[in-house]
Amino acid sequence: MNNDRKILVTGCNGQVGSELRRLLGGRAVYVGRDDLDLTDRDAVERFMRIGDFAYAVNCAAYTAVDRAEEEKLACSRANVDIVENLARPADELDYRIIHISTDYVFDGHSWRPYNESDKPEPLSVYASTKRRGETALLGLAPGSMIIRTGWLYSSYGRNFVKTIIERGRKGTPLRVVADQIGTPTYAEDLAKFIVNNVIDGHWTPGIFNYSGEGVASWYDFAVAILEEAGIDTPVIPIPTSEYPTAAERPQFTVLDKSKVKAVYGITLPHWRNSLRDAIKKIMQTNG
Repeated sequence: MNNDRKILVTGCNGQVGSELRRLLGGRAVYVGRDDLDLTDRDAVERFMRIGDFAYAVNCAAYTAVDRAEEEKLACSRANVDIVENLARPADELDYRIIHISTDYVFDGHSWRPYNESDKPEPLSVYASTKRRGETALLGLAPGSMIIRTGWLYSSYGRNFVKTIIERGRKGTPLRVVADQIGTPTYAEDLAKFIVNNVIDGHWTPGIFNYSGEGVASWYDFAVAILEEAGIDTPVIPIPTSEYPTAAERPQFTVLDKSKVKAVYGITLPHWRNSLRDAIKKIMQTNG
């Protein structure tokens, strides 16, 4: 593929998009919500034809999991229509799509790490639309790459890490769910994988799981955040039943990363090590 052709990054103001902007610099074109209506099929096709892109990295998504239960149409437009609009001209215009999906496509009823061939059983509107986006992409542009990840955080935007630090500084004990299990993922790690191993490495289409190594509950994650930030505020573990939400969350979404490690020959950082690096950056940036 011609290296002179550009890379498109959608959702460029989100966590992964912001990390990609920092890593790719002038090699890419960055599209946010105010730059192009990605839900407009004709507008997207015109943009892709003019752009002469080699890759489209789709980080655009509706991620307000609870609000999605009410805003079903908006969620579907972002998580399904945008994917379809990017996928339709991909084969004709010869560009490759890298799409960010979620561990929430699984129902969490399995107590072993999920691999890429396990059957998705989404529990919420958000999760269902993300799964529909995957299906649409593989149907329209089967040579695409889907990366399933979860529990994303970074020094950009709003996320669990920043929220815990802010609340922890107030000194009031925090009550955090301890029976939802997954793996935190540093957006910088994911962005580096996309750039170094996929765009600048070798292309392998299909579905890949990517997250940090290790396992944690939200309670474990919160405790680690406060420890790394040097904040001495108690964290109280609670069950999901004591923290009701509009959308049902899966209880277990640890991902099996054997495939991505074998295909790309990479070693994944442990979530705690990445968290330490992220908090240093958050402290330097935000104080």
